[in-house]
Order: sequence, then structure tokens, then C-alpha cells
Amino acid sequence: MPHSCPPEFRRKVIDLVASGRKAAEVAQLLGISDQTIYVWCRQHLIDTGQLPGTTSSDLCELAAAPQAYRRAGGRVGHPPAGCRAAG
Repeated sequence: MPHSCPPEFRRKVIDLVASGRKAAEVAQLLGISDQTIYVWCRQHLIDTGQLPGTTSSDLCELAAAPQAYRRAGGRVGHPPAGCRAAG
């Protein structure tokens, strides 16, 4: 499972790339994957409205939804008729 990095660290990495450093160079310097840097930079562009996509805050809400549903005992409301499970 991938480990999580603090938002401050991600911000510094994004700033280094934005200042002109190559992602591969920053990755080697900090011991992280260059692919991780590309993902962080792309998500930053989405979060700042420069690219279309799902923002980080929306992703957090989506990730928390199943837990909220379970806490509510599965009674958050009724799905539309077309969404009901066959049974």
C-alpha cells in the first residue's frame, strides 16, 4: 500500500517542478517516483481549476461516503427506482 506524504511536502515538490526543475531530477533527489510527482502536479492543476477533473476535496467526500452510509445503518435515503438492486 502506498504511503501518504504530508500536504506541505507535496506543495514543495510541486513548487520545485513549477520553478523549472525536471520531475525526474526532483524524484531522484527526494527518493520518490517521478510518476508520483506527475500525479501530484496534475491534481494540483485540477484543484486550481486549470484542468477539468475531480478536485481533491470532492475525492475526499467520495471516499468518506461509504463510511457515512455504514454509520447511518444503510438508511441514507432511497435510491431512484432504476438504481434498486435486483432481488
